[in-house]
Amino acid sequence: MSRTTSSSRDRLSTTGVWFFTDMLTTDETGELAARIEALGYSALWIPDTFGRDPFVNATILLDATETLVVATGIANIHMRHPGMMKQGAWSLAELSGGRFVLGLGVSHAPMVEGLRNLPYDKPIATMRAYLDAMESSMYIGVAPEEEPPVVLAALGPKMLALAAEKTDGAHPYWTTPEHTARAREIMGPDAWLCVEQKCVRTTDAEIAHDTTRQQLGMYADLPNYRNNWLRLGFTEAEIEDRAPRFLDAVMAWGDDAAIAERIQAHYDAGATHVCIQPIDPANRSQPDWGLLEALAPGGR
Repeated sequence: MSRTTSSSRDRLSTTGVWFFTDMLTTDETGELAARIEALGYSALWIPDTFGRDPFVNATILLDATETLVVATGIANIHMRHPGMMKQGAWSLAELSGGRFVLGLGVSHAPMVEGLRNLPYDKPIATMRAYLDAMESSMYIGVAPEEEPPVVLAALGPKMLALAAEKTDGAHPYWTTPEHTARAREIMGPDAWLCVEQKCVRTTDAEIAHDTTRQQLGMYADLPNYRNNWLRLGFTEAEIEDRAPRFLDAVMAWGDDAAIAERIQAHYDAGATHVCIQPIDPANRSQPDWGLLEALAPGGR
């Protein structure tokens, strides 16, 4: 798959935001995107779960903004034929003037097999074949000026290596700066490394830890995440018991300076872009606007 130009990378020149917008109305979704854009964030990353279709959602967000990049974090490859995925991504890239990034992932066996009743096979081989099929799929519409960048949800060394080989880079989720450093070493100097970091703006350890436990929810039982945390040196007991050392590693919390320091740690470790998930413990349907305003990029 061809690499995108430097102008695509430049669009992610500042920190971005990762947020679930599924519980917002269409109008509220557009207002959220416009406000994030006005604060200077370069991108809004959105999920593909069991709510609004991410391509429909991306259309709403792109229509409400002028410069903001919209990225899927991630679009589930088991849910869409490679040709349909390409059609959606290329259409949005042409529609937005190149403001769309396609994040792809294999998701998780319990979600694909258990909730969607779809087959879930070997992740690396499945993703490689999918990328090949997507690249060779026919597209006869008006092409975008640039092919939309593609990044992979990648945690382990093999998927990270595949991301560097076949796409523009990786989009790790639920990770740490230590993982970012390992990913950069595996992927080499040129691949995009778009890292998600959850944040809660509180200096109260109890609130921070309770919020992290709630956020972990089902994630802690998904093998892809658990295996990655084990590779990072956490024990099964620490993960299972939600030990403070583990909670503090996966959630950035504290005052604005402490959270900014964690974000910078990802950049120092080799991230090209960090998308923060600003969790408001009092209102999960909205991001923590106070945090977003405090960390608003002045121009990284």
